[in-house]
Amino acid sequence: MYICICNAITERQVQEAVSNGAKSLCDLQGQLGVASCCGCCADTAKEYLPGGAYQDQPMIAAPLTPIVEPAANDTVIPAIPFERVVCRA
Repeated sequence: MYICICNAITERQVQEAVSNGAKSLCDLQGQLGVASCCGCCADTAKEYLPGGAYQDQPMIAAPLTPIVEPAANDTVIPAIPFERVVCRA
């Protein structure tokens, strides 16, 4: 399930960040970018932190193999390098 639609952050990513030591919304914002755009996901993200309603929810296991194997005629798209632009006010 997506927690943050704006930044495509999933429940699993939030759970992993918390299991790796995130203890506040600020930690999640710094590590994942949660609630850094519109902010609608802030309350939901906080529920995964210690003391939240979802803190003890079991993490969904990641699939070990791809669900769909690539077909023999699939083309490989090379990674396109990009330049990160930082805006400062």
